Order: sequence, then structure tokens, then C-alpha cells
Amino acid sequence: MAGTSPHARALRRGAASTLAALLMFCAGAVLGAGSAAGQSAAPPPVPLPSADPFYTPDGPVGHLAPGSVIASRSMPYGSLEHATPLSSTQVLYRTTDQAGGPSTTVATILRPLVPGPPKLISYHMAYDALGSECDPSYTLTGNGAPSHAGIAEQGVIAGYLAAGFTVVVPDYEGPDLEWTIGRQSAYAALDGVRATISHLGLPASTPVGLAGYSGGSVPTQWGAEMAPTYAPELNIVGAAAGGLPVNVAHNLPYVSGSATWAGVIPALVVSYQRAYGIDTDSFLSDYGRQLVDTVSSQCINAFAADYPGLTDAQMVRAPYTSLLDIPAVVSAIGDNVMGTTGTPRVPMLLAVGNVDGIGDSVMVTADVAGLAHEYCTRGVAVTYAQYDRLGHSEAFVPFQAQTAQFLTDRFAGAAPTSNCQGT
Repeated sequence: MAGTSPHARALRRGAASTLAALLMFCAGAVLGAGSAAGQSAAPPPVPLPSADPFYTPDGPVGHLAPGSVIASRSMPYGSLEHATPLSSTQVLYRTTDQAGGPSTTVATILRPLVPGPPKLISYHMAYDALGSECDPSYTLTGNGAPSHAGIAEQGVIAGYLAAGFTVVVPDYEGPDLEWTIGRQSAYAALDGVRATISHLGLPASTPVGLAGYSGGSVPTQWGAEMAPTYAPELNIVGAAAGGLPVNVAHNLPYVSGSATWAGVIPALVVSYQRAYGIDTDSFLSDYGRQLVDTVSSQCINAFAADYPGLTDAQMVRAPYTSLLDIPAVVSAIGDNVMGTTGTPRVPMLLAVGNVDGIGDSVMVTADVAGLAHEYCTRGVAVTYAQYDRLGHSEAFVPFQAQTAQFLTDRFAGAAPTSNCQGT
């Protein structure tokens, strides 16, 4: 097994340190790009996905195998309305929705700066979107206004490219932008890998890593969970998920009344209504309906902190006192609890901050620790990481560095370790 000798371990540590440095350097460089206005050309404008015919197949796709490429095109690659010398390939491909029906979405494929043996990262951006202007396939062209997290994630992607990885970034929320919906997000991610391997003519044995933080943890964790039954042929070597919404029924009361995260409450209502056809008029208050209408086409940077102090109770009308009083809402949330549908067959890194003894201000620490422990009892090799005194945004940086080490080891074929006893 590779990685058993001291020399091999030293090489892995060096590679991981180099990759981590690249990730952080590139993230910092991209974050600093906003001060370089006027030093590079603006990217060519592209239409919003909602107005771009490329995103709509010409006919039914149910007869196609999941992951089949329907259309492809070369697109610019940029950041913060600045062009880069790089280009990307976009693929429209067949995938599967939450109910098991055929669907389509788009992924952005980026080739490494220095070609080498094929190795693939499916990187899941935390775009947390309700409107198509938030789709990675749009913001990665340099257009639009990505969140601070999205800007930093472009830096992380740049680090992987510099380290020799091919990176595929799927629009995993699908054409209707259904945020936090588990199986559907997993299918989109796994089919994006299939589409990339097919489009680039890569060997079927190409090693694949899954990575994502916050909203991006959803396709990562669910992708690892669903892969054994949905895409068993993929050679997934590891999955790293940080800041996970394990059970939204626990996140809702945690963010209710929050100064910085309460705006996710109406956004979740929008998402569950889209995915499950919930009759929200039967329980939303007038104020709740107003908020739902307002956020229904926004990105998370436009709504998360815009309603400080908003409570779950304000969203509903009498006799209800919480969204969790609504059976249809409870059922939809229950359909998306992590760890309830499958068991990963690959080593996993699960990480979360803990800033107040409960969680990282939006994700519940005990839920992530509990998921790690549950997977451990099923025989999964799990590394659980807890970043004490760090909130959700702050924990992003140590998670990316730890992910670099974790994935370097997995791609090197190192025997996985587990700290199950610590969960």
C-alpha cells in the first residue's frame, strides 16, 4: 500500500502542505482581487442561466443514462468581474431529482494548470441560491456578484488546479434551485463526475475526491452516502464535508432570532416548497409570505443577515407557533436528514465549528459529531474535526487546510485513519 514508508509519509506531508499553501494563497489572492479594479479586462457578459437556452434540453431526457452529456461549450473563467487567461468547459447533463425522476443541470469543468495523471475533485461551492444568478456556472465566468464565501472558494479551486487536479463544479441545486435538498444534490454531483469522465475521455478508474463546506457539504455528504447504490462504478477515494446541516429541524430553532443567520428561515421555506410542493399559503403569516416572496430569487449574501432577530414563530399564523408544527414541513425535513438513507464506503472528513457550546452559529456541533459517530458504528473510517471558538465563517479556513491533507492522503492511497473514539 502506498504511503507506508517514512519516505512516502514525508512526501505526502510535503504534498499536503504545498496544496494547503496553494489553497490559502490562491484564496487570499482572489479575495484581494477586488482592490485591483481596472487592472484586468472585464469578462464577456453572458446571459443568466434562467435566460440561457443552453440550460434547457431540446427534448425529453428520461431515456438517457444518468450522467449523459447533452451539450457542451467552452466558456470564459473569471472572478469578481475580472477575466482570467483560463477557460472552462460547461456540460449540460442528465441527472435525477429528489423524487427519482429525470432532470438536468450544468457543471463547470476546469483543467489543471500542469497536466499529469488524471485525478478529479468534485468541488461543491456553497452558493446557497434561490436565483439563477447565483449558479456557479454563471459566477465562475466572472459575471454576477458571488458571496465572500464564493470568492474564497474560487481561490481554493485555483489551488487544486495548480496542484494538478481536474476540478468539476456542479450546479447541484438543479434548474429550480432547491437548496439543501439531499439526494437530488448528491445525484447532481455524482452525475457531474460521470459527465466529466465521459466528456474528457478519462479512464473509468480515475480517482475522485468530493469536497464542500456549508451548503456545499450537502452534495458532498449525500454524495458519499448515495454513491454505493447510485454510482457504484465511480472510484471515489474520500469525501470531506464541513459545516453540515445534519438535521434542519435542529438548525431552525438555533438560528431563530439570530442577528446574522435568521434570514435562512424564509429561504428554506422557498426551497422546500419547490422540492415538495408544500402549500405554504395554508400556514404562512402575512409577514412570512412577504419574506418568502422577497428572498425567492436571491443569493444567501442577500438574505442571511438581512432580517436580524427574525423568529420562526413570526413566519407562521395562528394556531401555529413554529414551522415545525406543520406536518408537511416536518416530513420534508425528515426526508433530508443526513445519515438516514445510505452508508458511505469511503473515508470521510466531517468538520464543524463550536463558538457557543451549541454550534458554529448556524450548524449544530452535536449533530455533526453524532453523524460521525453513527458512521463509525457502521464501519466507515471517519475523521471528525471540531474547531472550538470558531464560528461558521471562520471555520472555513482550517477546514480547507485539513481537507488538503485529508485528500492528499486519499489520492496517495494511504490507509485511512479514524478517530471514532473522539465522537
